[in-house]
Amino acid sequence: MNNPSGTTSKRNDRLPQEILNLVVAVNKLPQQHRHALDPAIQKVIEGAGRRKRILGLVQEALSQLRLDMKYLMFDLEATRRERDALRDEFDGGEAN
Repeated sequence: MNNPSGTTSKRNDRLPQEILNLVVAVNKLPQQHRHALDPAIQKVIEGAGRRKRILGLVQEALSQLRLDMKYLMFDLEATRRERDALRDEFDGGEAN
């Protein structure tokens, strides 16, 4: 388990420091113990990466939702202005 789950410097940037500390601690263990813990470490690393990706997707979806809401609010205000303008025009036409 010299390099559990292929942790590269790129991958290390994405992992929480606690997991990196755990990998370092496990790497200091004797080979037989490292070999026994490797599958568990793999799952922890994969889970952390998966959670990070999911969080990124949720944040992206929320950003898109905020943008969509801004467009909808703009459209609603424009529609209200158009309605009021047409109502004023219609009411002014009846007064004549």
